[in-house]
Amino acid sequence: MVAADSGAAILNDRFEPLEIVAAVATLVEPPYREASLCLAEPIFASVEKGYLLVVHELELCQKLLKEAKADVVHLDVSLGGISIEELSVVGISKLRVSSKARGQVLKILPKIRKIAADIKRVYGIEVLALGKESVPVRVAELTSGAHAILYSMEKAVKENTKLRLGLPVKCQPKFLDDGVALESLIPAEQDVVGYAKDDKGILRKVQTSEMLNPCARGFRLLEITPSL
Repeated sequence: MVAADSGAAILNDRFEPLEIVAAVATLVEPPYREASLCLAEPIFASVEKGYLLVVHELELCQKLLKEAKADVVHLDVSLGGISIEELSVVGISKLRVSSKARGQVLKILPKIRKIAADIKRVYGIEVLALGKESVPVRVAELTSGAHAILYSMEKAVKENTKLRLGLPVKCQPKFLDDGVALESLIPAEQDVVGYAKDDKGILRKVQTSEMLNPCARGFRLLEITPSL
């Protein structure tokens, strides 16, 4: 299965998210615990336009499918698992979602339907709007979070500034010799994890402090400071 997500956010002094840091597309194979292949990009996109990232996530899935074979694509849009190709303006109006969510989906509908149709035509597989119900999407979320840690560290070193990074829900980072692992803390997901390899040796250039986000229960954050 191929799935995508954007994850982790730079926080301000009031612990509010400002910029979404990373986007990834992942190939997740049985037993569906981690990504066997991924495409990751730093994006540092405004959270106010976060819904637009769904288009970019699906484009990353399309790129990954050039390198990997999959049976289905899971998109981080929680619409009950409906095929993106089957979505319509009338159908969206009948969904039990908030008016805000409905409006956001309508704005990106033409683009995601076109990409989904292209994926179906070229690869013969469906793009399903499963959202957080999907385990592969959870793997993508953790993988994007792991990459976001490294991208944020690189930004902190480059700008010589301290950054506060909000991590995805219910997860905990582990720093390895060659990269970062982000492990799920959700019951029955203890072995679900996202990885990011530190090819640039950025881990040696920063200091980190992990803590709970005091304004968002269930979330942790990292304070990242360049080493002297």
